[in-house]
Amino acid sequence: MRGRSVSPVFVGREEELAALSESFEDALKGKVTAVLLGGEAGVGKTRLVQRFAERCAADGAQVLLGGCVELSTEGLAYAPFTAALRQLVREQGPAAVAALLPEGAERDLARLLPEFGEPVGDGETDTGRARLFEQILTLLERLSDARPTVLVIEDIHWADRSSRDLIAFLSRNLHIPQVLILMTYRSDDLHRQHPLRPVLAELGRVQGVDRLDLPRLSRDEVAQQMTAILGRVPEYARVEKVYERSEGIPLFVEAMLDGGEDCGFPESMQDLILNSVERLPEETQRVLRIAAAGGIRVGHALLAAVSGLSDIELETALRPAIAGNVLQVADNRAYVFRHSLIQEAVHEELLPGEHQRLHSRYAEEISKDRTLVPPGRAAVELAHHWYGARNDLWALISAWEAARKSFKAFAYTEAVPLLERVLMLWDRVPDAAERIGADHTAVLERASEAAHAGGDVDKGMKFVKAALKQLDETTEPARVAQLIVRRAAFKSSKGHMGVIEDLRDALRLVPQDSHERAEVVTHLGRHLMLRGRIAEASELITEGLRLARRHGDRCLESDLLMNLALGHSLNGETESVIALNEQALEIGREEQSHRIILRAIGNNIDSLIEMGRHEEALALSEQGWETARKWGRLRGSGLFIMNNWAEVLEAIGRWDEAIEIVEAALAYGPALRTRYALLRVRADIALARGEVELVENILSEVGVVKDRPEDFVQDITNNARLRIGWHLLRGEPTQALATAEQVLAHPTRSSKAKLGWRLLSLLRNVCDAAGPAEPERTAAVRARAAEVAAQLSVIGPVVEAYRLSYSGDFDAAAAGWERLNRPHNQAKTLLRAAADAARTGDREGAAARLKVALPLARALRATPLIEDIVTLSRRVGGGAPQSQEPSELLTPRELEVLRLVTQGRTNRDIAAELFISAKTVSVHVSNILAKLGVTTRGEAAAAAHRLSLLA
Repeated sequence: MRGRSVSPVFVGREEELAALSESFEDALKGKVTAVLLGGEAGVGKTRLVQRFAERCAADGAQVLLGGCVELSTEGLAYAPFTAALRQLVREQGPAAVAALLPEGAERDLARLLPEFGEPVGDGETDTGRARLFEQILTLLERLSDARPTVLVIEDIHWADRSSRDLIAFLSRNLHIPQVLILMTYRSDDLHRQHPLRPVLAELGRVQGVDRLDLPRLSRDEVAQQMTAILGRVPEYARVEKVYERSEGIPLFVEAMLDGGEDCGFPESMQDLILNSVERLPEETQRVLRIAAAGGIRVGHALLAAVSGLSDIELETALRPAIAGNVLQVADNRAYVFRHSLIQEAVHEELLPGEHQRLHSRYAEEISKDRTLVPPGRAAVELAHHWYGARNDLWALISAWEAARKSFKAFAYTEAVPLLERVLMLWDRVPDAAERIGADHTAVLERASEAAHAGGDVDKGMKFVKAALKQLDETTEPARVAQLIVRRAAFKSSKGHMGVIEDLRDALRLVPQDSHERAEVVTHLGRHLMLRGRIAEASELITEGLRLARRHGDRCLESDLLMNLALGHSLNGETESVIALNEQALEIGREEQSHRIILRAIGNNIDSLIEMGRHEEALALSEQGWETARKWGRLRGSGLFIMNNWAEVLEAIGRWDEAIEIVEAALAYGPALRTRYALLRVRADIALARGEVELVENILSEVGVVKDRPEDFVQDITNNARLRIGWHLLRGEPTQALATAEQVLAHPTRSSKAKLGWRLLSLLRNVCDAAGPAEPERTAAVRARAAEVAAQLSVIGPVVEAYRLSYSGDFDAAAAGWERLNRPHNQAKTLLRAAADAARTGDREGAAARLKVALPLARALRATPLIEDIVTLSRRVGGGAPQSQEPSELLTPRELEVLRLVTQGRTNRDIAAELFISAKTVSVHVSNILAKLGVTTRGEAAAAAHRLSLLA
């Protein structure tokens, strides 16, 4: 029921409504994923969204509504998604919703709604949350298959951390047509430290996310609003007065007009908002104050219990508020304040004693009957109300319980502030430890665990440090060791030094033949391997294997086997690596450990790349990625697999696909080291394409430009290689030579054969370029490189091709790269071979090599290489090589896509046929159009038939 003061017509906002409609049209085409609608409190965001939603629904779209409530910042995880899911279940039934998900996946949604049965009880801190995110993503994708879907989330400035993370995840990863997420937020609430600010900044950089700011109404629009409310044209003076005082905020216009003909104009905005409340009967105001203590939304039964009124008495008291549009009736016999500002203003009017008393009453009633609140909300509601009641004992107990519930729902970021509250209240409750069954240190440990799982490294480090201060290593060495291991993990996540020192300290504390020692050895051995200390690491891993087998911990045994395989990998012993990984994989399958299985798959992909078995590596990458997605480990093991997948694609010249994989992986917010690894793959492609600014940005972030300390040997080698490539791209051979000198003088370099020979082949280029200007320095670098080469093994065709490039046998190297299907390496070595031929006077031989190299470089859009080939072609007297035939220009994958385009297939159809994403298909289609010199798919199909490209 609407009150008199609300405009019965939609005033203004034509431009904003048109913008939303345009975004919706783009979403139908897959160009837009989300819209962020910002505006001041009371400016009319809800009215605009309602009108837009009505239009979408009228056009046949499925509109799902969810809102954030202020309480959610204290731990009500996923509130808007729970509301939207509840609506979907109400409309379609739980069985129909479950049918949209993979088999058994509905149990992940049970953490939000009990209609889906018992939630998965795996207790894993790093999988359930990711799996829940994936199921929500899948659900939206499946809904959009049937009809366009719009998910509306209002008031995200109140969103809990888990909801914010899920919003960011969906905005980055919804890349299919027919889905749009519309989110509103209060722009005036976003103070400097507001947690939504970085989310908005991040989403602003995501392609497919539109941002729309809702301004205040103009004077003419305020006049239109007043006319619609009053039913007549208001006097000019009154319009001026209302416009001046309301400043064009529709809610305030309504509040002023509620004051009657003379308007009475309250002095403060809060008075403006309360004006409509104060005109209600005293009993109605009293009940509204009770309702305001319950939040913006409160159920009828709960309000009746707290107020002590019968159903009839409560309905009688609230009827004037509903008629006056202060309250609205919602689903499931609940009342909702028309605007959160009204609830806030009424709540702030409570006297101190009244405030405590009402929150205490809510807590007491919910404690007696938890069904008075929606399923899953009782714990956090109790924590909120006992804290509001200033009851330290029950505020502490309920916060601890709510934190435990948050862990169970994978809402680790919501658990952190709850546990912080427990810590804050600790000294006020003398028997706190007995009350919750845990000591103060245990709360800190739990908080550090939550922070670690939620990715809050800084807070996690603070909790760990505080816990360590309270423990005595002489009395509780194992507990101290566990915390030190976690501290080392936090340091590693941030790329800080001191990880090895921490792990050695932890090893000192654990008993000699204990299971705890095996756990510490596992972490220490892996980090030593990554830093190139293979002998020491191998000795520790051997000890760890003995202990793991003695204590019957097969998962720990498999981790240690894979750590050992890492050492073999660094030594270039790829066959041994695969054998050890297969052994670990078998254990993982026997123990049904998803983490172990995926780690072994990721390691084997890396080994297949080393051996040049690219097709097998690609197939295993796709399989591993799908498996990680299925098991909810996409953000952990899945990102490691995606990095290896991108490396395969980069190596075989499928660069656009590699870029898509990198961008998709980065969208998941990987750990810092994983992010750097992904960025290095992107930097390799950017270097090859001459994207100088992008290269500089990446190298700056990774720390290459500023020589940030690095202790992982593989990263030291790769960073040096990228920096050398950057200097060569900029035409700075002397600076490249200086970097070569630094890396050769570094005390720890990777002994991994592929990395070593790849670097050495690049150093030959550096010496050739810098030799004329720096003959003595280049001679020294060549001599030192030869010493390094003598220590490197030569196992497999990839390493052999790099070795041939280093030794100067460029024709043999080019033939090797051709067999391995690595077009960029092939084209580069053909260019070097052509240059050698030209120097000996064999111009015909040089031209022949360049003729083969040019189409390879053009297909890759490797601009610097193309320019070098064309320049040398002109020098040898043949002019620039002729452009190749279109059939030579298109890659095999592009020919596959073109074949399906000629059949009239859509991008989604082609994606399904070729097992790639629709975005990748779009990239291929764009490349095909450019290479064929056409502008439409129809023209491309005609060109394909005319040129017999698909014969």
